[in-house]
Amino acid sequence: MPFKYFCELVLLSALWGGSFLFMRTTVDEFGPVMLVTLRVGIAGLVLLPLLLFKRLGRELIENWRPIMFVGITNNAIPYFLFSYSTIYLSAGYASVLNATAPMFAAIIAFFWLKDKLAPMALIGLIIGFLGVFVLSMAKLILQTENTFQAILAALVATFFYGLAACFTKRSLQGVKPLTVAAGSLMFATVFLLPISLFYLPTTTPSINSWLSVLVLGACSTGFAALLFFRLIANVGAYKAITVTYLVPVFGIIWGMIFLREQLTVNMWIGAAMVLIGVALTTGVFRRRLIPKLGRLN
Repeated sequence: MPFKYFCELVLLSALWGGSFLFMRTTVDEFGPVMLVTLRVGIAGLVLLPLLLFKRLGRELIENWRPIMFVGITNNAIPYFLFSYSTIYLSAGYASVLNATAPMFAAIIAFFWLKDKLAPMALIGLIIGFLGVFVLSMAKLILQTENTFQAILAALVATFFYGLAACFTKRSLQGVKPLTVAAGSLMFATVFLLPISLFYLPTTTPSINSWLSVLVLGACSTGFAALLFFRLIANVGAYKAITVTYLVPVFGIIWGMIFLREQLTVNMWIGAAMVLIGVALTTGVFRRRLIPKLGRLN
């Protein structure tokens, strides 16, 4: 990967890792429903001008049904669930659970799309979910209120990420990534807006919270999506998806710097197991190490 694209990959990881920081600091004032509505609404407004500039409106109209489904399953539901989970989980902790999305995608693709699941990937799934168990036990030992529900909500969110990824692969082949991204965010906003009216904040959020939500929507959601699609176009989807492994790193770093969050030894072990499991499931070790061993032989 050329150095400039590697820098973009790191920037994207920092933006997506920062989304957990912004959710953690604003969800108490806005509530999870209103927070996610503002997030997808702002991001949609960021991408809409580019969609119109690229003259992709017709493509959006022709594919509105599957794009709407992606908007609900990839944006509305998982964003809400992660917003809820960050009420009780640290930003770094939530970002590690977010890394399980590729594992759920592999499971769904195996049963639904009939994709093959290599033995190494199966081992990765086992290690990854054992890592989630270690993380859960480490957090439950602290006896934090509603910890189990928060962890379950985060895992259900990553399940929906995996479902949306498989659905996109199956039903939106050939549709421009920008069309899917902008359209799904706008449909998610339409879906959430009437619901959010029943969950208006009881008190006026602070200026700092409004600024955080603005950055969350415009930068960590809208601009991050553009950056991700640029990476896909320039270095390929496989290399671009390696951002999955860097997001938890930044999620933990931002949480430690700005929120003074701390992880216990058991949490570090669980986080390492999750990342190793994801790497095995998605074939990183198999694709990178086996060719090198072959050249040595």
